[in-house]
Amino acid sequence: MVERLLIDHVGHRGDGVSFTSGQAQYVPYTLAGETVEAAAIPGQPERRKLLAVDTLSPQRIAPFCPHFGICGGCAIQHWQPESYQAWKRSIVVETLRAAKIDCEVAPLIDAHGAGRRRATFHARMGTREILKVGFSAAGSHDIIPIDRCPILDPGLKGSLEAAWALAEALKPTGKPLDIQATATNNGLDIDIRGSGPLAPPRIAALSKLTEQHRLARLTRHGELVLMRNAPEINIGAARVTLPPGSFLQATVAGEETLAALVGERIGKAKHVADLFCGVGPFALRLASRARVTALDSDAGAVAALQKAVATTSGLKPVKAETRDLFRRPLMPQEMRDYDAVVFDPPRQGAEAQVKQLAASKVPVVIAVSCNVTTFARDIRMLIEGGYKLDTVVPVDQFRHTAHVELVAKLMR
Repeated sequence: MVERLLIDHVGHRGDGVSFTSGQAQYVPYTLAGETVEAAAIPGQPERRKLLAVDTLSPQRIAPFCPHFGICGGCAIQHWQPESYQAWKRSIVVETLRAAKIDCEVAPLIDAHGAGRRRATFHARMGTREILKVGFSAAGSHDIIPIDRCPILDPGLKGSLEAAWALAEALKPTGKPLDIQATATNNGLDIDIRGSGPLAPPRIAALSKLTEQHRLARLTRHGELVLMRNAPEINIGAARVTLPPGSFLQATVAGEETLAALVGERIGKAKHVADLFCGVGPFALRLASRARVTALDSDAGAVAALQKAVATTSGLKPVKAETRDLFRRPLMPQEMRDYDAVVFDPPRQGAEAQVKQLAASKVPVVIAVSCNVTTFARDIRMLIEGGYKLDTVVPVDQFRHTAHVELVAKLMR
C-alpha cells in the first residue's frame, strides 16, 4: 500500500521522520517539509521505502554518485552542505542534552579531506552465477555491484578492479567475501576474509593477481599470500608498517584533525597514557614532546607501534604494551604518575576503563569517540567522578553519513 507522508525532520540516522500516521515513520533520502510517497517494508513496521518525492525541499540538491539511494554506503548526498553540517552538529547537542550533560559544542570540523583511505567491498555469486562486488544495500544484506565510488581517496585507485578480479578467482557462494582495501604509501594493502581454506591452485591464482594489480600486499584472514612492498603509512615523523587488516581512521584528514585536537588539549603534560592506542596515531605524535605509555588489546598494532618507535629518531620514550582494557582496565594506582590520559575506544565505548578513570586523580583526560551515545555515557561517569567538561568538538570524517567523531577535554 502506498502512503502519502509529510516529513517533519531528519532523524539521527539520516532518515526523514514523519508523524503523519500519529507514530514515527522513517523514510530514507527525504528532508524536512517534503511530501513523499512511500511503501511499507515487510518486517520493519516503523520504516518505509521511498517511492517518490512529490514536494521538494528547497534545500534538496542532486546527489553526486549514481549509486546513491541503492548502495547503503551514504545516507545523505541530497542535502545542501550548510544544513547537513548543522544537522550533524545537532546530533551531538541533542544526545548530550538527553544525557543531562551541559556543555558547549563547537562548530563541526570537516575532515573528509581527499576521501576514505580504506574500504571493505563485499562479493558474492548471485543468481544465475552472476558475480556481485560492491557495498551492501541500505538495511539489507543484498550486495549492490558498483564500478566506482567517488568518496574514496585517490590512493584507493584500482581497488575496485582488484576486488572484482579477486572475487572472480574465488567465486564466493553462500557467505560473502569481505575484501578490505587500504591505501598506503607503497600501494594497496588488501585482506580477504570469508574465503575459508584455499587449495594451492587458488593461492597461486591470488598471488598472480597480486602481481597483475601491483598490490603492495595480499593477505587472507591476516595470513600472507604475497607481499611486493611492505605497506607503510606516515604518522608524524614515523613510518608505520601496517599489520594485515589493521584499523585506521577513515581519512588522512580525520586522523590529522583528531591528533591535532588531542595535542592542543594535552598542554604541557610530560607523561601521557594513550589507551586503545592502535598503531599510534596519537602516541607517535605526542612522543615528540612527552613520554608516552601506549596500550591496546591488538598485539599486531602494538608490535607495529613498537617497530615504528624503534626506527624513528627524536622521540621521547614510548612504552607500548598489549593489554585488554575491557577486561583489565588500568586501575587508579596505575595512573598516578600520568599528567594526562587519552582514550579512543571502539564504538562500544570504554565503560570499564572510564569507571577507573573516574576514581583516579589524573588531572587531564582527553576523550575521543566515534559514537556519541557511548561517549555521553562515558562522559557522564567522569563528570560524576568529579571531572569538569570543556568544549566538545565534533569532527566529520564520515561525510554523507550519520557518524560523527568527538574530542573533549576533562579536568580535575
